[in-house]
Amino acid sequence: MPRRRRPGCPGHRHAFDGFRALEREGLVVGGRRGMLKAGLAGMAGLSLPGLLRRRAAAEAPAHGRKSVILLWMTGGPSQIDTWDPKPDRPWENRGPFGTIATRLPGVRICEHLPRQAAILDRVTLIRSVDARGSNHEPNTVFQTGNRAAEPRVNPEAGEYPAIAAVVAKHRGANAPGVPANVGFWRSSSHIAFAGALGQQYDPLQGNAGAPLPVYDLVGNDTGRVAGGELFRLPAGLDLDRLGSRRTLLADLDRLRRGLDLSGAMAATDEFQRQAVEMLVGDGARRAFDLSLEPEASRERYGPHLWCRQALLARRLVEAGVAFVTIDLSYHTASGTWDNHGDNIPPYGGISRGLAPLLPLFDHLFTTLVLDLEERGLAEQVLVIAMGEFGRTPTMGTQGSTDGRDHWPEVMSMALAGGGLRHGQVIGATDRQGGSIAERPVTPGDLAATLYRHFGVPLETRYVDLKGRPRDVVDHGGPIAELF
Repeated sequence: MPRRRRPGCPGHRHAFDGFRALEREGLVVGGRRGMLKAGLAGMAGLSLPGLLRRRAAAEAPAHGRKSVILLWMTGGPSQIDTWDPKPDRPWENRGPFGTIATRLPGVRICEHLPRQAAILDRVTLIRSVDARGSNHEPNTVFQTGNRAAEPRVNPEAGEYPAIAAVVAKHRGANAPGVPANVGFWRSSSHIAFAGALGQQYDPLQGNAGAPLPVYDLVGNDTGRVAGGELFRLPAGLDLDRLGSRRTLLADLDRLRRGLDLSGAMAATDEFQRQAVEMLVGDGARRAFDLSLEPEASRERYGPHLWCRQALLARRLVEAGVAFVTIDLSYHTASGTWDNHGDNIPPYGGISRGLAPLLPLFDHLFTTLVLDLEERGLAEQVLVIAMGEFGRTPTMGTQGSTDGRDHWPEVMSMALAGGGLRHGQVIGATDRQGGSIAERPVTPGDLAATLYRHFGVPLETRYVDLKGRPRDVVDHGGPIAELF
């Protein structure tokens, strides 16, 4: 059917001909064409930022402002030398650390976690997490909640979406103008992505949002600062120009071409919307700006990279981000918590590798949990600390005298906040801490728990790249003790 021309208009095509700005095409703010038509034609007198705010508001979640901060202990921390000590066992099993009492009667944890011991009535420890099938590089089984998401044995593992990506798609952000999913990572192999859901649900890289201290691969502060380029506009482009309806097409097409070079065209609509929202608005910009945080608060968290990222995570969830993942690793390979032995660089063993990490982690975890509580966010924000798997119950692996190897049979994790029931220990291991003795918790159980927290229906499905429907919950159910 021939296209109707505007009266008095020449018959040849022009730059905006393909947008049919005077023709109605359903919901005008629904996609790239509709969004651009609305911005270019000025329908109903609305500016582009106004349209974006209305669209984002329409996508606001219906189950309240729920968020998750995942403290990902890359490399797999030892369960015995953290949350599930075995003080009555021989040295080669119990390890070099002592234990301390906690706020929970009869519950003891590692001596290097005194602050956690003091608030354990606000925390849940799960000592019976079944990590079989989990590996690292990529660290995807627990971040997706699916044992099949292990690229070393399954070539289709990359299709399984991260829990954070499912939340971004089916729940979205808690406020307009901010991303739903943010990740701070040292290596892309340390974090799970959106897979078959599409790159538009991948995490925004938080390292680009704020200037942060740079550490070398073994944890030394280099004295340098990097990051913050996310909100630096290209030369010749300012906020006024970005918001102008007359120049919007050229600006977004420039973004489109850049994405096309990286093979991300399927995500263009969502990338464009998020990019304009974040740059024209100030929600995300302010959340990433640590200079707006009171000095006392910055001092409370401290200057360490991981602590700064934790403070940013609190600011981000407060601004409306739904899911923040922090990769607690200096090294870009298997991870700083991969403590195979003091004679096996670069991570060391238990005494010299793990011991320096624990006081820092203790401070980070408890500061974040208490800060969220004091700011009235404990009911909304769930904090989770975990890694890929546990460590062997006997030290001395790989010829070391003070190291533990990978141990997927069991691991421990800690949770706080989120309006869940805390002040408890779920599950138990045997006398050596190497096998589950009661109440196994699986990756699917973790995923189902998080989806219930967010109000995402547990029967939610997605279609993989071969057109097959898949469940987002793989053989699991919510951890009943938490609800």
